[in-house]
Formats: sequence, structure tokens, C-alpha cells
Amino acid sequence: MRLAGRSGWRPLGLEGTEWIRFLLGYTGLGVVLALVIVWINPDLLGPLTPRVEITESEDCQTVAPGRQNDAADAPPRREPVSYADAVERAAPAVVNIFTVKQVTEQLTPPGFDDPLFRRFFGDPPTRERQRTETSLGSGVIVAEEGYVVTNHHVIDDADQIQVLLADGRQRAATVVGRDPETDLAVLRIEAERLPVITFARDERVRVGDVVLAIGNPFGVGQTVTQGIISATGRDQLGLSTFENFLQTDAAINPGNSGGALIDAEGRLVGINTAIFSGTGGSQGIGFAIPAGIAQAVMSDLIQYGRVVRGWLGVQAQRLTPALAESFGHPPDTEGVAVTHILPRGPADQAGLEAGDIIVELGGQRIRDVQDLLQVASAAAPGTEMEISGYRDQEPFSTSVTLGERPDMQQPSHPGRR
Repeated sequence: MRLAGRSGWRPLGLEGTEWIRFLLGYTGLGVVLALVIVWINPDLLGPLTPRVEITESEDCQTVAPGRQNDAADAPPRREPVSYADAVERAAPAVVNIFTVKQVTEQLTPPGFDDPLFRRFFGDPPTRERQRTETSLGSGVIVAEEGYVVTNHHVIDDADQIQVLLADGRQRAATVVGRDPETDLAVLRIEAERLPVITFARDERVRVGDVVLAIGNPFGVGQTVTQGIISATGRDQLGLSTFENFLQTDAAINPGNSGGALIDAEGRLVGINTAIFSGTGGSQGIGFAIPAGIAQAVMSDLIQYGRVVRGWLGVQAQRLTPALAESFGHPPDTEGVAVTHILPRGPADQAGLEAGDIIVELGGQRIRDVQDLLQVASAAAPGTEMEISGYRDQEPFSTSVTLGERPDMQQPSHPGRR
């Protein structure tokens, strides 16, 4: 018996073997081609090591491999290529100050000051000689009425004061008022069409800000130097009673005292006052009185002829860890220890005693003597303030009515310029 259709049948095994050979042949060819392509271009398999993107900034700085290039993401620089515009705005208001004073000297004949001579003949004969002493400094015109702010030590004891303007005009100056405790003074000149400087706000001054010092160093003429604000709030330098200096590395030299420290917009940020130097020249550590302090002192000197400040009437010293422990307090106690009470002064009338520890005045923490001075002097005389602290290790609190701080003259300091 035959089944229908079996006459054209061939074994299935033969056809399957040929098909497998066909597949294997082309698969092998594909693998070989793939290996050749990968060998020619291995990046098709993905990066085998981290890829470093190097981007050059506009100034063509090279970025080292493995380090991030922040320059590409940083905002564009805003500082000007030149500060000429700032100088052009401020420099006309900066003046040179020349002072003259007569100094009396006691002259002793040669040999008469010998100790042996003095032993037998007493004090030697002397004669007086008048000598003229000149000095120079700088100042800043702050009002069209002719008011000029400078340092007190620039005009201290001067018999004559001459002001040379940037446009060449020269005028005699009179002293409106002086404040040795901040080393500031206000002069006045008679002139028309005076350029006036613009004040900056103290709270906007930051460490790192670019500043320019304008003055008359060594009498060579108006000079501009550039630097940055190195620090703010510098005190305990021994330069004046009230210290809150800006520190700058802008070059300040003899003759710069009283000149302007301006920002990159030409606004006054400080009055150049002093330097730290072992040679007498600039070594990158200069100090300026903030413009806000200068403005407040100037206003009082113009209005009253003196600076009106609140006054507590005590002498005190900072509470050191050792001093705090001697009073029976923890070594980390902050405050000031009262060492002397001025008789009939505000503190005396309020019942304060020597040995009291003051930790707060008018709601503000007192950490050192400068804090006590600043808080008391910032208030007007007659202001009633709450004062708190410790007496015999027990807390106390009382109110005190501030008086007016008396005028306290101070000698000039050798570190000033």
C-alpha cells in the first residue's frame, strides 16, 4: 500500500544539516567582520578610561587633567579694566595740606650740660631759639561750603594751614573743630565751585573689595595707589581712643594721612590714617577710618565745634580668663571689670562700684573695653540705659543716665602717616 504523495519525499535530516551549515558560515563571517571593525575603531565599545574635557577660557588658561574647570561656569568678570573713571570722580576733591608751626627750643652752650658742671654750678644758662617746622598731609572736600576732612595729627598745633586744590588753587584754612579721640579734624576754606566727594555706605564695604588710596605721599604731588580691603573692624591698635579701622594693602606713605580711600566707583570708604611699618614706608598694612565714622564726627564738629558723645564715667579692663577666675566666675565669662569710678560721674550716681563686672549695656553685649566705649558714646548725653553685670558673684541690674563725654586731648602717635 502506498500513501498518497510519498513519491517526492526526501529525508528531513539532509535539509536541516545544510541549513545549519548555512547559518554557521554567515555567522562566522559576521563575527570576523565585527572583530575587524572593533580593532579599527575600539571606541565603538565605549570609553575604557574617564574622558577629560579641557576647556580654555578667554585668557587661554590650561586646565590640568583630573581637575574641574570652574572658569567656564563662572559669571563674566565685572571689574573694570581701568579705574580711571573712579579716580576722575574722586581725585578733584582730594587736597594737599601744608602746615607751619613755630617751635621754641632751649639751647645750652657746648659743655655746659656736662653732669660734672651741673654738680658744681647747677643748671647751665640757656637761651631760646625759634624754629619753623613744616609738615604735609592730605584732606578731602566733603561739602560745597568748603569743609575739608583730614586727620587731627596732620594739623595738630599748626600755626598756619594751607590747602592746595587739585586744580592748582591755594587757600588758607581755618580749623572748624578737631577730635583727637578718632584722629579727625574739619577745616574750612573759602573758594567757589569746589568739587565734593561722595560717601559710600559702611555696611557695603567687604573684605576683598578693590580700593584706591589718593593723597600726597612725600610731597611729590597727588598720587593714586591700588589695593583691597584686607580686614574691617580693626581695633586695639593704640592709635586712638575709638578704633574701628579698615585695613588695606594699598600703599600709604608719609603725606597720605587725611587722604581718601575710595572704592571702584569713586566713593569715599575711608580716611587714610596710619600704617604699620618698620622702615617708615608702606609695607602693605595700612589703616583708614571708615567713612561712616568720619561723616558722624564731621557733622558734630560742624554743628557744635566738638563731638557730642555719651559718657559712663568709668575706667575698666577686659575680663581675661585669669581675671574672671579671680572674681569667682568661669574662665569663659565675657565682660569688663570696673577698675575706677569717676567721682560724681554717671556711673557713680547710678551706684556702680569698682570691682563690678559689666556684661551688658543698653541691651548690647559688652565683651571688651572698646564695646563699652562704642555703646556709651553712640548714645546721646541724657540717655537712660540699663546696665547689668555681676557684683560679688551675684547678678545685678540698674539704670544709668549718661553724661557728656569730656574733651580728652591725646598726643599724636608715631605710626601715623
